[in-house]
Amino acid sequence: MNDSPNPGTVHVVEDDSVLADALCLLLMSRGLSAVSFPSGEAFLAAIDADWPTGPACVLMDVRMKELSGLEAFDRLRARKPTMPAPVIFLTGHGDISMAVDAVKNGAFDFFEKPFNDNRLVDRVMQALAESHSRLEHDDSSGRIRGRLERLTARERDVMDLILKGRLNKVIADELGISMRTVEVHRSNVFSKMGVRSAVELSRLLENLKD
Repeated sequence: MNDSPNPGTVHVVEDDSVLADALCLLLMSRGLSAVSFPSGEAFLAAIDADWPTGPACVLMDVRMKELSGLEAFDRLRARKPTMPAPVIFLTGHGDISMAVDAVKNGAFDFFEKPFNDNRLVDRVMQALAESHSRLEHDDSSGRIRGRLERLTARERDVMDLILKGRLNKVIADELGISMRTVEVHRSNVFSKMGVRSAVELSRLLENLKD
């Protein structure tokens, strides 16, 4: 019996019900959770602003009867710019060029049908690991933005000048406030941002740019 934690959930978006069932069985046989959707519309309707709540990836057919996989991908990307759940496309031979373009636009990978089961599952596992990393980064960025929101407008002004390497006296002159007031604002900035120095503050905010 396998008691290891589930590494994530795979969302199978495929309008061929036979293939969708086969993919879900394959994934579940390897200890993964899998849920299928018969169309891109059904998938997009099922996810909300908090999705995903844990590591996830999407296996999506490029060519479907209603909304195509590429159109669904574009809509997903617009809603989730950081792509917390990497997308792997399943494609027929005639759709390879479109799948390659999708990868260039942020998709994780594509597999041509018929595909090797082991290679597909290995790549899904890598996508789930990537999802875990992206979610951790998003969570970290959210915490940093939350700290920034706690700063007053004047504290933001002081922080901006601290990041430019200005000394307290220069900050006081530029903002037309006393040195003592600058010192208070600097202390508040460091406290609210959870850092002890200008160097730590700069490194913390660099995380928002990654």
